Amino acid sequence: MSQLAKLVELLDRDDVTEVVVATGRPVAVRSGGEYRPISRAAVSRAQLGALVAGTPLAALVDDGLAQRAVELDGRAIAVEVQPLGAELMLRLMRAPRAKRPTRQRPPSQSGARAKSPTQSGARARSPSSHGHARVAPPTRGGSAAPAAELVDLVGAARRGRATNLHLAPDQPAMVRQLGTFQPLGEVLAAAQLDAMLGSVLDAEQQARLDERGYVDCALDLPGGRLRANLSRVRGGLKASFRLVAPAPSSLDALGLPRELAKVTTYHQGLVVIAGPSGHGKTTTLAALVDLINASKAHHILTIEDPVEIIHPRKRALVSQREVGRHTRSFATALKASLREDPDVIVIGELRDRETVEIALTAAETGHLVMATMSTPSAAKTLDRLIDMFPPDDQQQVRVSLAAALKFVVAQRLLPTADGAGVVAAVELLTGVLPLAALIRDNKLFQVGSLQQRGRAFGMIRLDDSLAELVRAGRISEDAALRAAENRRELTNVLRQKRGGA
Repeated sequence: MSQLAKLVELLDRDDVTEVVVATGRPVAVRSGGEYRPISRAAVSRAQLGALVAGTPLAALVDDGLAQRAVELDGRAIAVEVQPLGAELMLRLMRAPRAKRPTRQRPPSQSGARAKSPTQSGARARSPSSHGHARVAPPTRGGSAAPAAELVDLVGAARRGRATNLHLAPDQPAMVRQLGTFQPLGEVLAAAQLDAMLGSVLDAEQQARLDERGYVDCALDLPGGRLRANLSRVRGGLKASFRLVAPAPSSLDALGLPRELAKVTTYHQGLVVIAGPSGHGKTTTLAALVDLINASKAHHILTIEDPVEIIHPRKRALVSQREVGRHTRSFATALKASLREDPDVIVIGELRDRETVEIALTAAETGHLVMATMSTPSAAKTLDRLIDMFPPDDQQQVRVSLAAALKFVVAQRLLPTADGAGVVAAVELLTGVLPLAALIRDNKLFQVGSLQQRGRAFGMIRLDDSLAELVRAGRISEDAALRAAENRRELTNVLRQKRGGA
């Protein structure tokens, strides 16, 4: 039996839902919602080529990006090939079964025929059949048979390096590329779109959509993982998909300061990733989690809404919980997390006072807490954290925040000078004693002055980051000036650099 056939045979096991062969990593299987390595050595590109040589998978690997069902030795499987930077990932999954009708229950039928809808429903709600009602793996949001048209659109969006895909009734699909919208494909009729989107919702998600008029979830499609929002609008259903990275990226690949690698040295404290919506906060947070995952034998507990980037098992134990599926709210999960022996607690977003209060408590009592906030700058992030509390409590919050804060990263994504992608401009506040004093004494208006003289502490101003990106030819001067906090100062700095050159 060939090595590929042995890997495909693993899919016959009830506990294995996926086999992953990625270059630069050991072979892994997904079991119980988590990835588990089954080989010691990392797979090379040559080994991956040899594994699929002479099979229908060879052409897919050569193309570097594909998803389809294939037949190997008489066995039907679903195959997905995804690029991971310079590496390549091959995912082998069970081929989706044809959907069986679940709503036809003629009252005159009985016996064996009357059982088939129940059996079909049991398959769709498999966790219930094992005595764990309403619990689902964090890696599967939709049904087993997504519409082929949707899979094709997601694949086309990824090939075009889009960040978002939008579907609306009686309009063509739209993708967001470098911050602008572009049409993709033909006009989607309302009935066609309803059928496409209905194919990726399970019964629980459909119920939430019917009840609220919208549903937020994560979906695993052959075209890749998505963060999804489906909502009812005039004319039918609308969907907004964020195309999630298939794996965590490194700080170097994201162009982030190496100063952030200090996160692996912290045993407790608070780290906040800030920035406007859609500017890569989740991606940066995942890169920091991956650093700890690769270097520390810790228990990392994430609380997300929904779970986006899946973290494979490395040195750490990573438990990913999804709000709505595995817990009622961020605050509820945070309260429970303190009894789950975590070393690192990762919060998808600090949204309310209760969540911030528990996060600060956890950061002060021996846990490293990392979270995101939708705030435009580091200084405004500190203001927002404090202003969530009533005036009588704010002094105590300042004391707690001053003691717990390790750093605040505020970032914005800007188009590269060649128009081929985006790059992050970063503002960095490090939790040094001078910053702690400003927080404690309610003098946050002096944070800008501290950043100007704080390079020795590893601090970075946004305008300094923009100037460095322009100097390196990564972004244009116009893009830098549009994002600058002080345009006049940045203009003078860029003129001086041109004159010095």
